[in-house]
Amino acid sequence: MGRFGVTEILVILAVVLLLFGGKKIPELMKGLGSGLKEFKNAAKDETATDKKEDSEKETK
Repeated sequence: MGRFGVTEILVILAVVLLLFGGKKIPELMKGLGSGLKEFKNAAKDETATDKKEDSEKETK
């Protein structure tokens, strides 16, 4: 399986539209966006924690 082309993306979007309907899609996108935001924040916090632990080990 290679990359997705324009046709494949349009077919996927059409299927999503048929499954969830037009009114539900903005709600799904909002949930997806907030989930990605939380994931990025958690990854950023984890990186900051790792750097802090590494600096504490170096000072010992």
